[in-house]
Amino acid sequence: MENITISQNDELIMKLLHYFVTEQNYSPIILKGVQNEIWLEKLSGDYKIVRLVSNYIHNNEQMELDILRTEQIMQKIKKKTMSFSMNTLSIFVNLGDNVTLTDDISNMDLVNIKDIKDLNKYEFVLDEFPTITKDTDFKEKGFELFMKLTKEIGDKNDKEAKKAEDIFTKKNPIITKILMLINIIVYVLSIIYGSDFIISRFGNNTSLIQSGEYYRLITSAFVHVNIIHLLCNMYALYIIGMQIENFFGKFKYSVVYLISALTGSLLSIMFNTNSYSIGASGAVFGLLGALLYFGYHYRVYLDTVIKSQIIPIILLNLGIGFMIPGIDNACHIGGLIGGILSTMAVGVKYRSEKREIINGIIMSLIFIGFLIYMVFFY
Repeated sequence: MENITISQNDELIMKLLHYFVTEQNYSPIILKGVQNEIWLEKLSGDYKIVRLVSNYIHNNEQMELDILRTEQIMQKIKKKTMSFSMNTLSIFVNLGDNVTLTDDISNMDLVNIKDIKDLNKYEFVLDEFPTITKDTDFKEKGFELFMKLTKEIGDKNDKEAKKAEDIFTKKNPIITKILMLINIIVYVLSIIYGSDFIISRFGNNTSLIQSGEYYRLITSAFVHVNIIHLLCNMYALYIIGMQIENFFGKFKYSVVYLISALTGSLLSIMFNTNSYSIGASGAVFGLLGALLYFGYHYRVYLDTVIKSQIIPIILLNLGIGFMIPGIDNACHIGGLIGGILSTMAVGVKYRSEKREIINGIIMSLIFIGFLIYMVFFY
């Protein structure tokens, strides 16, 4: 085993692969028909795609074909991941002496190296990855180095797989069941005491809220006027809420639900000043917003679900709300926006960065503050 030799190009590729996977949290992309190159993605990075190429390219014509093919693959990845822009870094380790690299390709930077130290010639690489030469300097050589890098890359991939398992493993949706139970209890009370009585005590109403009955902003989300209204909202709450609670956990899920109910109620009374507004649909739309935001961060896993299910459901329900009288679409829109912003504020596990969470908190406070100003002071 110790007599096995590793070529210089293979060793170089392994060092780079190890760096981008273990140090920069890039993930491999499986592409059919692609040989002698490794594609890595990190959708939160400035370079969303890093491409390691060991294929021998011996003239400029071959390089032009390589760039064209890369651009075509990038377009497919861009659509699949719903990315508005996609910067790519292509690192070549086996270019012929007659090949000239161009630096005027949109969204693509090209690098030619024979040794790791050659990366020092490219300022745009060091600006984005300042420790790349240091973190690829190993005392091990040859087969020993190959085994070390392979093991560490495997360990990193196992860790990422466990994170995905933690997120997507089905859990008991306790909070969703509690929310459904409260809605059902309130509906039973409306049967006992009369729906008009319950609505007048807990429904969302502009003048009553402005006079100090602020609790109505939340309690109205648990009141339903008839069994059809209740069943439709509870079915949506169970299907969507179960997923959101599973992905975010009980506390974050509760925060998103209540803020969505609040923002839905606030926007509702801005447009429905003389009537009562009730129902959980504003909070449910907030959960749809949360699912949309989560799906964007995990779009490598959920890209088809987002495009074929989540977005069409949101658009269809909003469209129905605009066409059919009596549906409080302002509440739906307020809940949807509140759901997206509050999800940004609580963060998506393993994906949200600190600055993103801070921005979410600030934007949520601005949105809620704006609604409060419009309802109480404007």
